[in-house]
Amino acid sequence: MAKTDPVTITVETVVHSPVEKVWEYWTDPEHIKQWNNASDDWHTPYAENDLKVGGKFVSRMEAKDGSFGFDFGGVYDEVSTNESIAYTMGDGRKVKIVFLRQENDTRIIESFDAEETNTVEMQQAGWQAILDNFKTYAESVKK
Repeated sequence: MAKTDPVTITVETVVHSPVEKVWEYWTDPEHIKQWNNASDDWHTPYAENDLKVGGKFVSRMEAKDGSFGFDFGGVYDEVSTNESIAYTMGDGRKVKIVFLRQENDTRIIESFDAEETNTVEMQQAGWQAILDNFKTYAESVKK
C-alpha cells in the first residue's frame, strides 16, 4: 500500500505589531520562552535558534507540574527575514510560516504537515492556541 501525502493544516492570526517586531519575537530564544505554549499549565524553559538555512532550532516544552515534556525542533530549509520561514521537523514533516506586512499589523500564516497520532482537529487547535498565545505576547511587549 502506498503512503499517502500528509494532510496540511493551516492556522493564522493578525498581530497588531509591525513585521520587524513580530519577526524578533518569533525568532529570539528569550522571546520564544515567553510565548511558546498552548496553555497556562505548560511552558518552554529552554530554547535555542540558529536562524539560517541548515541551522537547527529546539524548544523544550514541558508541563509545569513536571509530568511530561518533549523537545520540539528541526532544521531550517528557507529563511527570508521578515517574510517567511520553512523548516523540517525531526520526524520529517514540513512547516512553512509566512509573515505578511499589513501596514502596522502582521498576518502570520502557518502551514504544517499533520502527524498521524492525533486528530487533525486536535493538532489544528493546539497549533492555533500557540499562535494565539504568540499574538497575545507580541501585542503586550512594551515597545
